[in-house]
Amino acid sequence: MARTMTSRDRMLAALACQPVDHPPCAFMLYGALHQTSGDYLDFVARQLALGVDAFVELPPRPPVVVNDHYNLHGIPVRYDPRVVVHEWIERPTDEVEPVLVKEYLTPAGTLRTEVRQTDDWRWGAHVPFLDDYLEPRSRKFLVSGPDDIERLRYLLVAPTPDERETYLRECEPILAFARERDLLVAGGWGVGADVLGWVFGLENMMLATYDDPSFLHSLLDVIAEWNRTRMSVVLEAGIDLYIKRAWYENLDFWTPSSWRKHLEPIVRADVDLAHSRGARFGYIITANCAPLLPTLADAGVDVLIGVDPREWDMKGARDSLGDRVCLWGGVNGHLTVEAGDESSVRAEVRNAMAALAGRPGFILSPVDNVRTDTPRSRSNVLALVEEWRSWTPSSSAPNPAGVALNGGEP
Repeated sequence: MARTMTSRDRMLAALACQPVDHPPCAFMLYGALHQTSGDYLDFVARQLALGVDAFVELPPRPPVVVNDHYNLHGIPVRYDPRVVVHEWIERPTDEVEPVLVKEYLTPAGTLRTEVRQTDDWRWGAHVPFLDDYLEPRSRKFLVSGPDDIERLRYLLVAPTPDERETYLRECEPILAFARERDLLVAGGWGVGADVLGWVFGLENMMLATYDDPSFLHSLLDVIAEWNRTRMSVVLEAGIDLYIKRAWYENLDFWTPSSWRKHLEPIVRADVDLAHSRGARFGYIITANCAPLLPTLADAGVDVLIGVDPREWDMKGARDSLGDRVCLWGGVNGHLTVEAGDESSVRAEVRNAMAALAGRPGFILSPVDNVRTDTPRSRSNVLALVEEWRSWTPSSSAPNPAGVALNGGEP
């Protein structure tokens, strides 16, 4: 079949589970290429040179990011101006490593967190607010009980009118680039239970579903309310797809009943907000969610991002969902693309295409990231793209042979 669709049209059709001229390939994350790009638009342009269906994401994320909310992509996180922050290092006799202490003095009282400064701690003497490094190293989490909810509100503050204007202004060149090349525009990231992992702890979160569900529900509501204030600003730019991270919302951490009680109402409200603004809704969930699939479809989720073949029964998911939800993934990013060989990459692409590409609603991607910039990973990316292209019209994309993925030699 001849190539008849623009990249944006193809991605939108896939997200809507409608027929496409060929299944799109779009990397949900590509950290290695991002880190070696000159800027965000260079990062997108280098993906386009590979011939894949690259998309742009708002707000644009610089190649090197150092901030207090590293793992939460999106518009900046700020505190109430009355909050005062103190940090210092302690060396308790019962700990092997030094302990980093951070206190947030809010009008409602003090929040305190304590984090072990392990050898692989990436932030020096600083403790960020929202970051995956916190969860396994925290000796005391920021939030520990109901009294902390009002204090947390002072750290979860809605964007100001000035921040809204700055966001919209900074999006203009990215939107112009996307329109010129007819690319999908995504935005985000939304967040829910992942914040609990950072400020409350995953084990505490799981125990609270039994020990104090009312407190847990209230805490999630505060986070959801804050998230939707940020979401509204992102949607204002006119994006095609809103993305919410839900790595900590799978059934490794929740039972199906606790998920439906605590998280389903939030997901439904988020979906409704995205749809009311003309955007599709994507949910990043990479493992252990099979029992939730019908509920996610009923909630109106348009695309499940992160279909890891090592974790998902891809054919079972397709059969369960039918043509109701798009599936984005199909290849393992770390074990296959970063650490595997070319034959395993090609085999995984073929398996994904066989399982998922026979019906509308599929986007091929490594899951969830390609982070290492090595000869092996670069070669495997080219093999992935080449194998995917064998399923597309021969003239559908530039030949990726010789494309430099690291800014130099391929």
